[in-house]
Amino acid sequence: MISLNSEFIGIHAQIIDSTNKQLVGLNGKIVNETQSMFTINTNNGAKMIPKRHSSWKFANEQVINGDLIAKRPEDRIKVKA
Repeated sequence: MISLNSEFIGIHAQIIDSTNKQLVGLNGKIVNETQSMFTINTNNGAKMIPKRHSSWKFANEQVINGDLIAKRPEDRIKVKA
């Protein structure tokens, strides 16, 4: 189970909703993470996608609002759930 303080690098993710409708359906393996972005390896190469204003579905079918995880990875991971 993925929680808000999980490590996301290496996990397959898909954007299921976004204010930018061109991003909906984009999916791939997360290869890097910053405070506000995921870098995803897609079939068309690596894409940097903002976490905010999108809903993300992860490999276990869990959906997380990107606004909740838009923090520096090292700060988010330290927080006890």
